[in-house]
Amino acid sequence: MAAAIARAKWLRIAPRKMRLVVNLIRGKTVGEARSILLYTVKRGAPIVGKVLESAVANAESAAAERRERINTDDMIVTKVYVDEGPTLKKFQPQPRGRATRIRKRSSHVTLTIADKSAQVNK
Repeated sequence: MAAAIARAKWLRIAPRKMRLVVNLIRGKTVGEARSILLYTVKRGAPIVGKVLESAVANAESAAAERRERINTDDMIVTKVYVDEGPTLKKFQPQPRGRATRIRKRSSHVTLTIADKSAQVNK
């Protein structure tokens, strides 16, 4: 079976914070990744959980088109990375007539899952 990819773009959370969560599940099986994300107390954990579930659904859909049966819990999170999205720039007034820039960062998450056999061949 080929790899299944899922992406979430324009997320209003800083990429640095998302990378902390993403690094926890890289190289783990889907079942392990689900349990890790379920008990991780970070704001990005539910978001990454949704991306993981989307990748699993994409894998199941591709298998259904080929009339195959797959066990998605045994699949491995092969690639997962967070790219930086566009930054919203605001200004906030400060004392003595000054202003400081506030940067609202966004991120794009890409997650790929594949069979264990695909992982061993690489």
